[in-house]
Amino acid sequence: MPMFPPSKKDGILGLEGSGDGRILDLDTAVKDGVLGGVAVGGCGGVLGEKLDLKKMIEELNLPEVPSVFICPISLEPMQDPVTLCTGQTYERSNILKWFSLGHYTCPTTMQELWDDTITPNKTLYHLTYTWFSQKYVQMKKRSEDAQGRASELLSTLKKVKGQSRIQTLKELQRVVTSHSTARKTVVDEGGVALLSSLLGPFTSYAVGSEVKAILVNLTLTSESRTNLMQPAKISSIVDILNEGSIETKVNCVRLIETLMEEKDFRTEIVSSHSLLVALMRLVRDKRHHLQVRSLIVSIGAVPQLLELIPILNADCVELAVFILDVLSSVSEGKQALKDSSNTIPTMVKLLMRISESCTDYALSILWSVCKLAPEECSLIAVDAGLAAKLLLVIQSGCSPILKQRAAELLKLCSLNYSDTIFISKCKLTRTIQ
Repeated sequence: MPMFPPSKKDGILGLEGSGDGRILDLDTAVKDGVLGGVAVGGCGGVLGEKLDLKKMIEELNLPEVPSVFICPISLEPMQDPVTLCTGQTYERSNILKWFSLGHYTCPTTMQELWDDTITPNKTLYHLTYTWFSQKYVQMKKRSEDAQGRASELLSTLKKVKGQSRIQTLKELQRVVTSHSTARKTVVDEGGVALLSSLLGPFTSYAVGSEVKAILVNLTLTSESRTNLMQPAKISSIVDILNEGSIETKVNCVRLIETLMEEKDFRTEIVSSHSLLVALMRLVRDKRHHLQVRSLIVSIGAVPQLLELIPILNADCVELAVFILDVLSSVSEGKQALKDSSNTIPTMVKLLMRISESCTDYALSILWSVCKLAPEECSLIAVDAGLAAKLLLVIQSGCSPILKQRAAELLKLCSLNYSDTIFISKCKLTRTIQ
């Protein structure tokens, strides 16, 4: 867990047994600002029970903790601090392990110990406990407030329209994004059905974009996903995907990816020409192209598109392969294509099948994958009939650039074979299989 950088305040602490020879009681710690000026004692009583320090540390998982609370050995907050004769303080279990390994020195100063006694540092323990208690109680209070606020906003959403509805959705989106308790409240109180009811053929962009931003943060049941797969709701998602902001478009793709997890998902929902066109526009967006492409890869678009290709019509196949080619321009996309077992066989089959453009995209994908892992991927590609297909491209009436790319890929694939074996792999009979 990261620490605050050293500061004068840390130097002033001088906790009992902290190594600087000075003593500090809790009142001084509060005055110096270590506890944020909050009075100590009674924090455990706020929640009606004694709080467990270990539980508080784990649940808070704070990115920054004052360095005085951190064990120099594990770099984690101390739950049972003990002090050595050198004045240095450590977590009890860590220093005992250090001793068990045969070390009789102070880990921080490397001084030999003239006394192996370890003394509980009660001052530091109480200070640590109070600091984490304060943070924990604040967190719990925020969670309770968020839960109540989410419930209140759902009630309001049932009554308002127009601009008031949009503002309510914006506030609900802010709350569910920040608090897990609010997300649970929305699901438990029927919020998913309420939000889904706002999607349809006449849904405005303002409403639709906020609804989708909320839904992608929620855990959707099978019933909820089935409800969202209604044609009118899918049409609304596609419309917003075409015209929304980058953030909204990404939310739409994430929502579609969630729907695809449903066992009764109908593949024609995401194999429509309009949806693929929307995805094409999204990956081509030059304003945020690297960020968007990486995000689309991260939600599993590569294997999903590869699975769809066999059932798509010719126009949609070309769009899908174009999208995959664009995604291969980022490292995450290359890796996802390489990791998908059907990438190479699918791309080989598409060579000289749909159009020259489709062949161009497929060649580009094959080049990216084979270049990433030449020995592994070129062997798979040749066994799938790539060599014969590449010879067919070279001998066809395709553009010189396309022929050159095919020749370069053929050369790359031949490196793993002797001339005789590679020639046997290039039988043109493989091209008609």
